[in-house]
Amino acid sequence: MLVPDPKVVRTLLTRYASLRIAQAEREKPQAARELAEVSRALCTLTGAGSIHEAIAKADALLLAPRRTTDEEDGLSLAV
Repeated sequence: MLVPDPKVVRTLLTRYASLRIAQAEREKPQAARELAEVSRALCTLTGAGSIHEAIAKADALLLAPRRTTDEEDGLSLAV
């Protein structure tokens, strides 16, 4: 199973939070469009059907211990 890069997930979550705050302070059409785009990206990246589910999955991904591809395959890098 492919796991999204935590750096990308963290960047999207940060952007989502910043845009939500900006919209709460003062609604702007440009920020609303960007928020919709970031929300879609998070949903796509996490395979979620809603932004609330995407945020929960993204949080879980960032909290999970990071495994390398070799550990997942059970393969050694030794030659």
